[in-house]
Amino acid sequence: MFALSSASIEKIPFWLDPKKRSIIAQVVVLIMFGLLAWYLVSTTLGNLGKQGIATGFGFLDRESAFEIGESLIPYSAADTYARALLVGVLNTLRVALVGIVLTIILGAFIGIARLSGNWLVSKLAGIYIEVMQDIPVLLQLFFWYAIFYGMLPSPRQALNPIKGLFLCNRGMIFAVPQLHPSHKYIFLAFILGCVLVYFLRHWAISHQARTGKALPVFKISVIILVGFPLLTWVAFGAPTHMDHPKLHGFNFKGGVTLSPEFMALLLGLVLYTAAFVAEVVRAGIQSVGKGQREAAMSIGLKPGQVLPLVILPQALRVITPPLTSQMLNLTKNSSLAVAIGYPDFVSVANTTINQTGQSIEGVALIMAVYLIFSLSTSAFMNWYNKRVALVER
Repeated sequence: MFALSSASIEKIPFWLDPKKRSIIAQVVVLIMFGLLAWYLVSTTLGNLGKQGIATGFGFLDRESAFEIGESLIPYSAADTYARALLVGVLNTLRVALVGIVLTIILGAFIGIARLSGNWLVSKLAGIYIEVMQDIPVLLQLFFWYAIFYGMLPSPRQALNPIKGLFLCNRGMIFAVPQLHPSHKYIFLAFILGCVLVYFLRHWAISHQARTGKALPVFKISVIILVGFPLLTWVAFGAPTHMDHPKLHGFNFKGGVTLSPEFMALLLGLVLYTAAFVAEVVRAGIQSVGKGQREAAMSIGLKPGQVLPLVILPQALRVITPPLTSQMLNLTKNSSLAVAIGYPDFVSVANTTINQTGQSIEGVALIMAVYLIFSLSTSAFMNWYNKRVALVER
């Protein structure tokens, strides 16, 4: 009977099989998309050819013939457009990475303050969030740019709140340690300390699982991260020479100078995005049940230990996805730097387009660079999100 029943079952036609139909539909959509892309590209190239406009990325090897005010790598007008665009990429990465770090720190602080039991602290945090969220980020950039250029004095009358720090309409200038051979080894010692802390943390978790005894991982980690570079610094003679900025003519020489454009862009992006991050942190903390706090107190944890050890590890699972969106927003909003004259990638690309006429290629490069920035940030945050995700048994 079973054999007869099996033999009597007819084979399902492919157009009735859901799996096969979905594969066919995806193949058809892919072919249609490819044909559309081919049509658009071929039509565009044909129209440009009729008008005698050159296409391609050959212009990247030509001399740029324009200066860039800020650069993390050596650059001059005699360099190629490719190097000029690289300068723009590094300038964008500079403001994005520094901005993301400062935004997370400030946003977390404001978000926790919003939940404070102190009425004044909570209200001040709420006012900050409402004001910063309601003012467009472009207006905030203009405001801070006007502060630096309109209210700060010239270099000769620069404000000097502390030794080695000057504020003027040329930006913020501050002293830094003079270059010394020990700096390379101090950095390597810090990296070695980070590796040791990583393995120490994993060993401490397994040790606690076996014995039930918790080790003071935080204190040991601080000792390692501070002690290794400090011992390396002492071994090289403890150099303390500083490169102090000094006024020469109409500007400062020495130290490090952060331009008004960079400072205005950084302040505007950080203060604006931190308001949204604060709401993300507040919502994540409030998503953890009150019973978790009560349980932590019942087992003898101190009030200062409950938030970092019990509340935040659980809240991170809620905080991480929307935090990723805010990090992407900050990176993409950095393209507004063109409005205040900061030479980010969009600004450099626009200058390149104006000089070469390669508008399609220039816009394509802008799209590709910001796509890479966004995908890289999303990939890293997705990896981190999986690490902090709650694993059900």
